[in-house]
Amino acid sequence: MAQTFNIISLPLPLNMGMVNCYLIKTAAGFILIDTGGVNARKELLAELEKAGCKPGLLQLIILSHGDFDHTGNAAFLRNGFGSKIAMHIGDLGMVEQGDMFANRKKPNFVIKLLMPIFSKFGRSERCTPDLFLENDGDLSEFGFDARIISIPGHSKGSIGILTADADLFCGDLFENTKAPGLNSIMDDLKEARSSWRKLAELNIGMVYPGHGSPFPMASLNLEKVS
Repeated sequence: MAQTFNIISLPLPLNMGMVNCYLIKTAAGFILIDTGGVNARKELLAELEKAGCKPGLLQLIILSHGDFDHTGNAAFLRNGFGSKIAMHIGDLGMVEQGDMFANRKKPNFVIKLLMPIFSKFGRSERCTPDLFLENDGDLSEFGFDARIISIPGHSKGSIGILTADADLFCGDLFENTKAPGLNSIMDDLKEARSSWRKLAELNIGMVYPGHGSPFPMASLNLEKVS
């Protein structure tokens, strides 16, 4: 059975935009890349039901990084669907402590104070992943012909998922809300540029970002990171 996937676009808090999750259907069940935020739980559940993804069928939740708008429903889905959660250990503090700056440069006091209120990432959303994903890790044991690519920059533990069909799910390294390019929010721009150069050496067809529409990898201008 060929792998197919649905794009699930969910609202951010306060109508600040949309975030993408990707539901992959395999012969063994379903895999969800990112989960949206707590504010969009009802919409996410409706999309899973529409796709036929019921409790017991969601094998794995892959978190591209630790931000609340990608991880907010991971613990809830694990409890309700019996799924395993997987992510890079570099962003562990973000989901275990509920601190979006656990491994980032520290923000000013006001931003740090307001973030838990804005994100609604409370104690019940905190979790410890079941699996840690490393660079070049293979996902075939879950019926998903894909591998993990470490792409730090937006966060230390940011990963991409590159399929055998040359599709890249890139989390928040890239975005396409206005035009394809690096995400406007970066913790380490030097690392982000290095991750971009790394991806440019791989065989990648389409890129599926955390925010915005899919785009061809070839549409990115590598000269911007030289």
